[in-house]
Amino acid sequence: MPMEAENKRRPSVSMQKIFRVMTRYLSMIVLALGLFGIIIWISGKDPIVSYRELFGSTLGNWYGFSEVLVAMTPMLITALAVALPSRIGLINVGVEGQLYMGACAATWGALIFSSAPAWILLPVMAIFGMLGGALWALIPGLLRAMGLVNETITTLLLNSVAPKLVAFFVFGFWHSPMDTNKTPNFVDAGRLPTFFGTRVDLGLVIGILLLIVFWLVMKYTRWGLEIRAIGGNPEAAQRNGVPLKVYIVAILCIGGAIAGLAGMALVSGYYGVLLTGFSRGVGYIGFLISWLSFGDPIGIVLTSFVVAIITTGGSMLQITTALPYAIINILLAVALFVVLSGINLFPKRKTV
Repeated sequence: MPMEAENKRRPSVSMQKIFRVMTRYLSMIVLALGLFGIIIWISGKDPIVSYRELFGSTLGNWYGFSEVLVAMTPMLITALAVALPSRIGLINVGVEGQLYMGACAATWGALIFSSAPAWILLPVMAIFGMLGGALWALIPGLLRAMGLVNETITTLLLNSVAPKLVAFFVFGFWHSPMDTNKTPNFVDAGRLPTFFGTRVDLGLVIGILLLIVFWLVMKYTRWGLEIRAIGGNPEAAQRNGVPLKVYIVAILCIGGAIAGLAGMALVSGYYGVLLTGFSRGVGYIGFLISWLSFGDPIGIVLTSFVVAIITTGGSMLQITTALPYAIINILLAVALFVVLSGINLFPKRKTV
């Protein structure tokens, strides 16, 4: 009887948890959009018209929706690159630099093995991209494990170095004969396949699969248990035999590898070429999304989708309402402040 009662109780508990998660995200979105509407109104524009243009240009037709998915793809992957280290208390601010180095290494693979077929070239580019990101994250990982420098500082500082290294290789060795700030176009075998005649490519599938693997590992494996133990109490975990230093280095490198894969997906899918300054802050947006979603896999998907709508529709707002694109950064900043404040319009009810 107790077991039967427990089994009956579990579905209701799960539904309550899902409801709480959904209301939490709903409250954040409602409050952020409300505050942003006030900012638009103060600037002399109509918030309702602005929101109608924003959502109509992105969700009102198939092309707009597909472009949202295109923008969402690197956000998913870079957010995961931040979320994984955060589970053991590490703040990986260096996703932008790791993304650049992953794209650089993947481009090297594309140029060296350009004659290989797609089923060989694409995996080689992915491996190179992951190695590039992982090696870039190894530096702050080792420094943190040795107790010398906090990873927040080192990862952030390395962000400014990586684009310069990419520019060095592009300008010095790989540049196209027609344009010195980009490489020659990748061969067709080095391009990620796209779907349904749109620009949505295999990178989106890779990002979703990575999130599923992340959830399964954290929930059902010993590694996930030890990661949660370190995140809860590092000292206690170390005293119980968990190799803390190994996890610090390994998790940062895995996060860097994921970011490097995002760089590979960008140059192989969206661009088809390595450009200097190609990222446009994707790594920083991934960091923001990870914070907004509290590192939760479902939250990362939902938040990435919402942020992709905002960033994609920002260009339309410039045309239709004469709002500067910088207003989109204000909206994202407002959303982050809402999360940090812990405000919830639908608080959890207390039960007796």
